[in-house]
Formats: sequence, C-alpha cells, structure tokens
Amino acid sequence: MHPEPVSPTLSGARTETEDGGDGTRPGTEPGPNLLARDLDELVSATARVRAAVESVVSGRPGLAEVTVAVLLAEGHLLIEDVPGVGKTTLAKALARSIDCRVGRIQFTPDLLPSDLTGVNIFRTATHDFEFRPGPVFNNVVIGDEINRASPKTQSALLECMEEGQTTIDGTTHTLPRPFLVVATQNPVEMEGTYPLPEAQRDRFTARLTVGYPDTDAELQMLDRQESSDPLDHLSPVTTGTDVARYAQAVRTVHAAGAVKQYVLALVGATRQHEGVRLGASPRASLQLLRAAKATAAMAGREHVLPDDVQTLAVPVLAHRLILSTDSRLGGVLPEDVISEIVQRTPVPGGRVSVAPAAGSFARPGRERGR
Repeated sequence: MHPEPVSPTLSGARTETEDGGDGTRPGTEPGPNLLARDLDELVSATARVRAAVESVVSGRPGLAEVTVAVLLAEGHLLIEDVPGVGKTTLAKALARSIDCRVGRIQFTPDLLPSDLTGVNIFRTATHDFEFRPGPVFNNVVIGDEINRASPKTQSALLECMEEGQTTIDGTTHTLPRPFLVVATQNPVEMEGTYPLPEAQRDRFTARLTVGYPDTDAELQMLDRQESSDPLDHLSPVTTGTDVARYAQAVRTVHAAGAVKQYVLALVGATRQHEGVRLGASPRASLQLLRAAKATAAMAGREHVLPDDVQTLAVPVLAHRLILSTDSRLGGVLPEDVISEIVQRTPVPGGRVSVAPAAGSFARPGRERGR
C-alpha cells in the first residue's frame, strides 16, 4: 500500500477550494517586486536563447525550456544519455548563445582536482606563488563525460557548484556570476564510468536526457550539417551580465503559500514512498521552487502556478532518488516514482494533476512513450 498523499495545505493556510479573496486561485497572486519592463525583457531574451538552442538541437521538445530554466534558477544541469545523441552539442549551444566566458573540461580517469580548480605555481623570479586559475573560473563550464573521472576529481566541483567559490591551498577564490555547470555523462552501464556520488548528483538542479531524434529531426540534422556545423553560425543573443540580472529578477517571482506547500508535499512523498530507499533532500525543495519561478517568468507571469511545479518535478527530483532493491529488480525507474507521486498528490485549487510522461525525460535505453 502507498502512504496517504500529503496535503499541500497546512493548518492556517488557505484550503484547496478557497480563493485569494479577490477571485484569484492560490498560486496566482502577482508578485510586487518584478517590474513589468524587466519581465518583458526577460521573456524576450530567454525566448531568443531557447530558439538558438533549438536551432542546433531540434526534435526534442522541452529540452531548451528546462535548460534555460536551470540557468535562470542559478542552478546546474546534468545531461545523461548514450554517446552520440547530442549531449555536448546541447551544452555548447547554450554556452554560445550567451556572450560570456566559457570553459570546457574533458573528464578522464587521470584528471586531477587541480586541473579543474587551478594551481599555485612558484615563480623563481619573484620568489612567490602565482595562482593560475582553472576552467571553473568561467561563467559557463561544460564538463564532458563527468563520470569518466574518479570520485576524488568529481568532488572538486562540490564547493564550486554549491557556494560559487573554491578553496585552494587554504585561500578561497570567488567564482564569476552567473556560474553554470553543464555536465554530460554516459549511463553507468557504459564501460569506464564511475557513478556520481549522491552529494554530487544533489548539486545538479535538473537531469535531462537528449534521447534519439525522430526521423524528421534526424533528417533536418543531416541537412544542416551537410556543409557546415550549425554551432559555427550560432551567435550570442544575450550577455552574461543580463543573465545575472534576470536571475535576480526571477527570485522576486511570487510563490503563494499553497504552492510552497505543494512543493513540500511532492518532495516529502519521495521520502515516504515504499519503493524509495533515499528520498529527495531539502535542497531539492529549494531548487524545485526556484526552477518553477524561472519557468513562470519565462511564460511572462509574476507568480508560480502548480503547473510550473509539475512540469519540472521529473527532471528536478528523479535523479536524486535511490530506489529500494525490490524496485530496481522490478524495473522501476525514478521517473516512474515521481510521475506516480505527482498523479496522486492533491493540487492547490483542486485541479487534476497530470505528470509529464516518463518518456519525456526517460532514462537512456528506455523506449519513449512506453
């Protein structure tokens, strides 16, 4: 038996059928701080970024939207799939659509933590140490095949991703803003890979899979790359400074108490589910709400709707779960668990909730639409 769903409305909060007193439903009240001018500019800029990404990686709906939402939420993105489906291309397309500093790390088994963060070099001429920064000192850091490096090297990113800084030889260095890590990895079943530790996975706001394109999209890819690489023709459509400003504006998007309770109900249900050994952390609640705010702002709204939360539930929560042995032996995927939780958790306003199909963000090797 499944545990009873947690109600997103606590004592003292509005009930699911109450309105806001002015005819609005819970979760639809406007935010007082996000100026209409800033919102219009944000909508226009993010639409250009999504269009730029989709011009290179087409036929995979939803990828660009979630990718830009993670960027505005000041989070980090993990892209997991089999080789050759466009993981690195997606990361490069996002980086090139923004006029900012971009660093790239090719993870290999012999990579050292100092290859990521930087190193102090002793200069005999000055008899002093000089700091030579590593590739993490960029606005967008592309980490290719992150799970081919040893866990020790992977852990060098923990402080960078969580605190926006890195400590080297006892000295703390602040990283530039915005700071986004877009990491790609192959499925752990592939040869020569190390599974990401739980703490590392939890630092990623969302995990996406690119998936195989349909026939039409693959034909478009052949046509586009027949004479040149479309990445070579991709120009920046916004700046890193503007992205940092948009991220600050996203923080002012209003989330009603009932919507926050809904987020907590979804995350809390992962900790109570009988098929889950380790549920989502409080960091997951925070990142789910921030990503939902970003999605609302991209849609031109100053308030978060439950739909925003539902759209992001699978990509934000699924990679954080550790399933029980019985679930794994039974072929259950984390995406299936999150979709089930979204289906049975009451929604503010009493609307029927429909989770994204598991195939929309399916694990590599799982047939879409199944």
